[in-house]
Amino acid sequence: MGKKKHQPSGNLIAQNRKARHEYHIEEAFEAGLALSGWEVKSLRAGKAQLTDTYILVRRGEAWLMGSHFTPLSTTSTHAVAEPDRTRKLLLHKKEIARIFSRTQDKGHTCVPLRLYWKGHIVKCELALVVGKQKHDKRETEKRRDWDRQKARVIREQR
Repeated sequence: MGKKKHQPSGNLIAQNRKARHEYHIEEAFEAGLALSGWEVKSLRAGKAQLTDTYILVRRGEAWLMGSHFTPLSTTSTHAVAEPDRTRKLLLHKKEIARIFSRTQDKGHTCVPLRLYWKGHIVKCELALVVGKQKHDKRETEKRRDWDRQKARVIREQR
C-alpha cells in the first residue's frame, strides 16, 4: 500500500479575506474554473492571489477578472504563461442570470471569496455582496473585540 500524499494547507488554495471585511455577503455560489495546465500546477503549489478580484458577466458568460496565478519556474517553454489573464467560470445559465440581474442593482457586485480543491477539481466560491459603510466596519470591529474579551474572561474564570 502506498502512502497518501498529504497537502499541508488542506483543500484551500487562496482566500479573499478583504472581501469579508469590505462587504455584506448576501448569497454564495460555487463555480468551476476553466484552467490551462500550468495554472493547475501553480495552484497545487499555492501560488494564487484573489485580492482586488471581481466577477464580470459578459455575453452570458461569467469571467474571473484581476486574479493572479504566479507561474512556476518549471512551466514548459512552449506555453506562454499569462498570470493575470481572465478565466472563465463554469456556472449554470440560471446562476449566471441571477448574478447578472443582481449586479445591475446599485451597490451590488460579485466577488470571489476563495479557491479550493474539490477532489481533483478547482472550485471558486463566489458571493453576491453589498459594500459596507464605514460605521458598519467599525461595528464589526467592536463586535469582534467584544467576543475576544468574553472568551478571555471565560477562560480566566475556569
